[in-house]
Amino acid sequence: MVRLQRLTGMRPAETCLLRPADIDRSGDVWIYRPTSHKTQHAGKERIISLGPKAQRILICYLARDSEMFCFRPCDSEHKRRAERNAARCTPLSSGNGPGSSRILKPKREPGDQYSSASYRRAIGRACDRAFPHPTLSQVSTAQLNRQELQDLRTWQQSHRWSPNQLRHSAATDIRRRFGLEAAQVVLGRSGVTQVYAERYFGLAAKVTRHCD
Repeated sequence: MVRLQRLTGMRPAETCLLRPADIDRSGDVWIYRPTSHKTQHAGKERIISLGPKAQRILICYLARDSEMFCFRPCDSEHKRRAERNAARCTPLSSGNGPGSSRILKPKREPGDQYSSASYRRAIGRACDRAFPHPTLSQVSTAQLNRQELQDLRTWQQSHRWSPNQLRHSAATDIRRRFGLEAAQVVLGRSGVTQVYAERYFGLAAKVTRHCD
């Protein structure tokens, strides 16, 4: 999701809503039309171009029911557990078997769709693992005093980034390479696609090919 959003500059919600049914794969540049988007209330259409790199990221997520979401928390959790089981040191004949130590009735199960909030939280947790606090990350928060908790939160805030920053980074890169109009077109800025529909398709496809 992160790599795809960084390439295309789509909004976090548009990344979460992606389904095979929403992608037109008839051309060399694929076209993604989200079922819901920020400017939908104004009667505007949102079209996202997917070039070769984006297509290579997506291809393994398209072999499913066309109405299913491409990125699903339940799939991610299944993969995480499988990798954890493959890396275990205890033989399968000893210790707990796969799935035997799970809570029988958890309060929340991984769903079939990410929301913008759960996507943001997942990135935050990944940042915490990639950039752990030198001394406090391995200590339970219940064992930290007020000052240590504040120090840990300050560290995490300065070492985290959000999905919207991916969109901003893509916009900055496209504007530097192709100009302001190209960045507005690719990111679906309000008013651009409705006035210059034909020009939009050509410019968006050109930018997408060159970005990839």
